[in-house]
Amino acid sequence: MSHTELIAQHGSPSAPQIEVRGVSKVYGPTTVLDDVNLTISPGEIHAILGENGAGKSTLLKVIGGAITATSGSLLLDGEPVTLGSPRDAIRHGITLISQELAVIPQRSVMENVMLGRWSHRAGFAHLAADRVRFDDLLDRTGFTLDPDATVGELPLGIQQQVEILKALARGARVLCMDEPTAALNDVEKELLLRVVREIADRGTTIIIVSHFLEEVLGLADRVTVLRDGKLIETNEASAYTPASIVSLMVGREVDPIDQPPAEVSPLAQTVVDVERLETRHVHDISFALREGEIVGLAGLVGSGRSDVLLGLLGAEPRRAGTIRIRGAEVKENSVSSAIASGMALVPESRKDQALLLGRSVTENVALGTLAQRSFGGWVRRRVERAEVSRVSADVDLRGVGPDTLTVDLSGGNQQKALFARWLLHPPALLMVDEPTRGVDVAAKARIHSLIRDLAARGTAVLVVSSELDEVIRLSHRVLVMRHGRIVDEFDRSARPSDILTSAFTK
Repeated sequence: MSHTELIAQHGSPSAPQIEVRGVSKVYGPTTVLDDVNLTISPGEIHAILGENGAGKSTLLKVIGGAITATSGSLLLDGEPVTLGSPRDAIRHGITLISQELAVIPQRSVMENVMLGRWSHRAGFAHLAADRVRFDDLLDRTGFTLDPDATVGELPLGIQQQVEILKALARGARVLCMDEPTAALNDVEKELLLRVVREIADRGTTIIIVSHFLEEVLGLADRVTVLRDGKLIETNEASAYTPASIVSLMVGREVDPIDQPPAEVSPLAQTVVDVERLETRHVHDISFALREGEIVGLAGLVGSGRSDVLLGLLGAEPRRAGTIRIRGAEVKENSVSSAIASGMALVPESRKDQALLLGRSVTENVALGTLAQRSFGGWVRRRVERAEVSRVSADVDLRGVGPDTLTVDLSGGNQQKALFARWLLHPPALLMVDEPTRGVDVAAKARIHSLIRDLAARGTAVLVVSSELDEVIRLSHRVLVMRHGRIVDEFDRSARPSDILTSAFTK
């Protein structure tokens, strides 16, 4: 079934003109969007850029029906519409793909893609017809997905592909994408961007929020820049460079992100020693880190990078191997034992693996070291708030109050809050998985600085990132993984092409 035929089932094949008129969004004392006026043309790729907390994702969610504006209106082809939910938006041909994916992890790939759009014959599900539709989507996008695979067992990059296929199956005329490439490797990014361009060329409007400036400027037709909830400028993408965009986004000087880490002292002691670690997904892993050393784990999605971190933390059952922190063996295979020994993790998915979104910033930051501020079952709240305030300033959690709900933070501020959690009492080993996924240039520079500063204070750091340039910039050395094993090692002078060759072939 063609893309045109899919659209014809759910609405007009022509994408609407979208007008945002005087839209504001207020959470208590915080104004997230401030009188935004914007027109998006049918069939264009329109990028919304800005720092974390600038209001980009909020604006995207207003258009996608996930958030209701405090004031203002939304028009499609000149007609006012009320979008009280994503379902309302879908009925108008608008599909939102959020940064935090909305898949059903227990169900198969095809069940997720066809959710709510099953084919029927004589009142019964027509699975053969759905399989034909599914295969057509794969042919047109170039994705290679097993329709029977359980989504929750797939890497985030593959789950992103499932979300895009689901949107296409719904016949989206407007596709709102929040950080669509953040969890993808370079090959997957290139494929996705090609698909997005092809979808737009067929007439679908694409509204995209991303922090990959060069990537966006090469893809978008027009760009809108937000700062502190206000619309600063809208223009053709060809009018900008990454540097000029940063200047508009930030309005201040940004720290460089390519500073090398401090040299590791020749007298530095070994902090972590891993011998022949075996879990369900990693095999015979051995390495050591010294005080102040930053080591990167590189490899393709599914190579076992994240699984090494989960195995060290006790979140993935250890089948064999020995882990020592500062010479003491971590015998118990549990998260609590790992944390007590001096390990900490900033995980790949902050929503699913780290944050209590319905609780305050203070509660989330304090969570990792709660026992250290408790006495006789009582928490010393005054001490807690003072310490959280201190580390919040250290990570630059600007414009965020201590009682702000974590769910109301931007993705970048949520990520900074996770780093703040482990700054209260720095661990012996900090493991960070995709440390700057979904954050802007300024926030990325700040997070890199935090990692380097922690290392300079003696913490050993293990970094996983899909961005090879980021791994090389941050690390003293890089371990390359393939099929759950360490297959190569490079120093920081390595070229990305060398690491990719090992990741693909060794």
